[in-house]
Amino acid sequence: MMVSVEVMAEQFKLLGDKTRLKIVALVSQQQMCVCHLVEILQTTQPNISQHLRKLKDAGLVAEERRGQWIYYSLSIEDKPHLKEVLQYLPQPGEEEQKKINATLCE
Repeated sequence: MMVSVEVMAEQFKLLGDKTRLKIVALVSQQQMCVCHLVEILQTTQPNISQHLRKLKDAGLVAEERRGQWIYYSLSIEDKPHLKEVLQYLPQPGEEEQKKINATLCE
């Protein structure tokens, strides 16, 4: 499926934001709840939720409800132009992984 230049431009524009790019890098490694992202990125829950909404609206992340929590994951199987670019993102470091493992969603 061919994607229009306009759609690609909008997707790349979304990823031009540092916070959204970090979110994409993190959820490309494993599913995450908002509380994980708040802890790792050291920002507010409303801020993370706003970024996730934009990424979800663009079809870049998918959500899965587990009880009262919603977990987010990367959803770019149908976007090879993004898949290619995102493989160059740095992987979460050891400290970030420790924060993920230590954060319990409550």
